[in-house]
Amino acid sequence: MAGPAVARDRSSSRRANLGMVLRLLRDEGPRSRARISEDTGLPKATVSNLTAELLEGRLIREGEAERDRGTVGRPGQAVEIDGSGVHGIGAEINVDYVSLLALNLKGEVTAEQRIPFDVRAAGPDATLDTTAQLVAREIDALRRDGGRVAGVTLATPGATDLATGTVRFASNIGWRDVPAIAGLRERLGPGAPEMHLENDAKLGALAEYVTASAAGVRDLVFVTGQTGVGVGIIAGGQLLRGTRGHAGEVGHLQLVPSEQLCACGRRGCWETTIGRGALLRYAADPGDLVWDPMVDLERRLAELRERARAGDARTLEALRRIGDNLAPGLALLADILNPRLIVLGGHFAFFGEYLLDGVTARVRERVMAPDAGGCEIVLSGTGLTGTARGGALLALDAVYQDPTSAMTPDRH
Repeated sequence: MAGPAVARDRSSSRRANLGMVLRLLRDEGPRSRARISEDTGLPKATVSNLTAELLEGRLIREGEAERDRGTVGRPGQAVEIDGSGVHGIGAEINVDYVSLLALNLKGEVTAEQRIPFDVRAAGPDATLDTTAQLVAREIDALRRDGGRVAGVTLATPGATDLATGTVRFASNIGWRDVPAIAGLRERLGPGAPEMHLENDAKLGALAEYVTASAAGVRDLVFVTGQTGVGVGIIAGGQLLRGTRGHAGEVGHLQLVPSEQLCACGRRGCWETTIGRGALLRYAADPGDLVWDPMVDLERRLAELRERARAGDARTLEALRRIGDNLAPGLALLADILNPRLIVLGGHFAFFGEYLLDGVTARVRERVMAPDAGGCEIVLSGTGLTGTARGGALLALDAVYQDPTSAMTPDRH
């Protein structure tokens, strides 16, 4: 038994070291083999073997010449992330659309699509049919171009069970105990890549953290601006899920006086006063274009923004109400979590020019700590793609943990 155990240990150590080198290049940028050895503490001969394996697997490539720190003479050859043929896919199911975004290992967008879809009216089976078709077409397209798909992350609103891939309860789309990953895997058939389920707000937080961490931010809260409102929490550089994955479900707190019925069955939930339904209710009558779920969401939001820019009184009043109702919840988050950043996503970011200054001022008035505890409120730069982007990043993370998983061709 000693022989196989030693072999397994060596294989595990090799995978860990490959991942260490790949993550170093992702996080710190191109560098020579000598500098990789210095940064990781691995022997130069080991680094040479690891980089050779990563080069052969097309996960890295030769870069520019680099003079190592404190040395004279001939510069060393730097290596850098390649992975242009390795992709992660994020697919999002939301109230009125299904979307997909693919990234390569360098974080470049290789595919993006969003289709209007009334998820609640369609039901789980029809929604999973449409999602599977979207994902299958993209997998086929990437493979035809010689690409390899590392994995797919499915994002949904509500409470999700990661271990079983089940949407336990998502009131805004009417799903309860839906085995989403099993259903998606069955529809994609044999040869499908690894698939995982995650909550939409948490994936949005991951997407924001990738950018914010480059500036040294380790604590942030991402606030979705969707029909439902949730938050994704990054604390000390780690995604906070909670005991059963429900951390961040703040949309159903009763923070602002309201008798509006919520999809969860209760009245006065925070999301009924700041979510997309509230925005539409305040800004337009039913039957208006902006209410139509079969019209692309970005087009509908753009229509409202044009009305605001044209000085339409009802639209401007609607945005003022959204800002007034948003501030108490953000102040509560700042008091409890004391993040460095609160990032506003979805329609909050879309209408940031009308919301940000007023909301920031009202939050600073409410937060107990001086200077709002160092918390800054900013707008997401990912638009409506943040959740799917976070899903693609999570799918790619498996490659950074074990690069050997992406160094063999996909199974067809």
